[in-house]
Amino acid sequence: MQHQSVWRAGLLVAVLGVSLTRAQFPRECVTAAGLRSGQCCPSPGGAAGDECGASTGRGQCVSIAADQRRHGPQYPHDGRDDRERWPLRFFNRTCRCSGNFTGYDCGRCRHGVTGPNCDQRISVVRRNVMMMSAAEKQAFVNALDQAKRTVHPDLVICTRRYQEVFGSDGNTPQFENVTIYNYFVWTHYYSVSKTYLGPGQASFGGVDFSHEGPGFVTWHRYHLLQLERDMQDMLGDDTFALPYWNFAIGGSECDICTDDLLGARSSFDMASLSPNSVFAQWRVICESVEDYDNMGTICNNSETSPIRRNPAGNVARPMVQRLPEPQDVVDCLELNTFDTPPYYSTSSESFRNTIEGYSAPQGMYDPVVRSLHNLAHLFLNGTGGQTHLSPNDPIFVLLHTFTDAIFDEWLGRHSPGEAVYPEENAPIGHNRQFNMVPFWPPITNAEMFVPAPQNLGYSYEVEWPTRAYTLSEIITIAIVGAVLVVAVVCGVIACAVRARSYRSAEALEPLLGETFRRYSEDERRMDKSQSVV
Repeated sequence: MQHQSVWRAGLLVAVLGVSLTRAQFPRECVTAAGLRSGQCCPSPGGAAGDECGASTGRGQCVSIAADQRRHGPQYPHDGRDDRERWPLRFFNRTCRCSGNFTGYDCGRCRHGVTGPNCDQRISVVRRNVMMMSAAEKQAFVNALDQAKRTVHPDLVICTRRYQEVFGSDGNTPQFENVTIYNYFVWTHYYSVSKTYLGPGQASFGGVDFSHEGPGFVTWHRYHLLQLERDMQDMLGDDTFALPYWNFAIGGSECDICTDDLLGARSSFDMASLSPNSVFAQWRVICESVEDYDNMGTICNNSETSPIRRNPAGNVARPMVQRLPEPQDVVDCLELNTFDTPPYYSTSSESFRNTIEGYSAPQGMYDPVVRSLHNLAHLFLNGTGGQTHLSPNDPIFVLLHTFTDAIFDEWLGRHSPGEAVYPEENAPIGHNRQFNMVPFWPPITNAEMFVPAPQNLGYSYEVEWPTRAYTLSEIITIAIVGAVLVVAVVCGVIACAVRARSYRSAEALEPLLGETFRRYSEDERRMDKSQSVV
């Protein structure tokens, strides 16, 4: 606690209004009056009347635009879910920041820039965790553990649906504090939770605001960006970067499941973490799914069970006992189309559905297949294999940074442009201009559909696998190589024969001299006199 207080004090001395752009909602906006007003436009310096830092040109308070285009047929309960047309059920006005300023109050700099005027570029490079030094690995593990124990300085989470958000007395907003890492877990849970339809009715599970649609890559990109920014602030290091786990290595071994990284397997319980790992002490949140579905409640910050993990241990499904292969990444990156109708988990020839893992790496949809991202999750066989719980296992972070790296590489290779992202008819939450749930201030899928180095302030250090040759290509190369070898050998032999002929001719020249033209005696004398002269 003392360390946390020192950190906060130092941060406040360094920068006024350091609050970060996040969701669910800023603590200062979720008063009863604030919720009833529908406005969340704080001042970065706390000055009355200076909403969003308007006096210094940082931003202005504006009405929120929510996507109104048609969504796909997967969700038939319009009007029943707080997440529809996000975030209008809670707020309808927010800060819109100018230039490189960002944050719920425009008091921060965008990712990748710093300084009083947010005009100084910094380098944020995400690297392969296996290539990091022992000291760097330990620092990363320590940072994750610190994030698990540190209360988020700015944000609180909602623990009731909007219908009950003011509490039983009608004047006590139902929000509570959450730690930085648990907030990361909570946002994922909130995006995948079922739609509560009322007492005595089964909640509707055919809704997912962050999976099974085009928004899978954009939603998880911003999800990671949030955590990275929160941890940068917590550490006081703007260059801190989340590493990645290259899970496309094949085989049945989890190379990052070691005690110096994400935790080895316990020798006492195959599905538990080694007591030598700090993550063995972690406890999960958002586990009481039946209560949420039956009572209409929402996950809170209460921690329950330890992390479970048994890599390659699902003997009932042999296909998920091996990690993806390097060739799977090669095939996925060669797909030209970002997404295809119905923009869902049944799409074929879709880069998005392939990287998500519902299609084979070559792009063909197969209901039996699980590949790439999905396969990596299922391989972990435990907490990390359950959608609503998966971020509780910190491997989630490194698995998704690599997934994002593949997405960013695809953007760089194909330069698709925003127009290829479906504007409508995607599952609810996944249209191009839909504000991603539950991020705040609102941010659309389109804003994350851009190359990261040029637009989002971070890059990846990756050595991408190359496509293996097919059998026909190998045979062709072998034939061409053999022909070239024969040609070279024949050339060498021909040169050798010719050289031998020249040497033989020079050796016989005196015996054949009479047959060749000579200079006359006069010419020889003339030559001699000329030589003397």
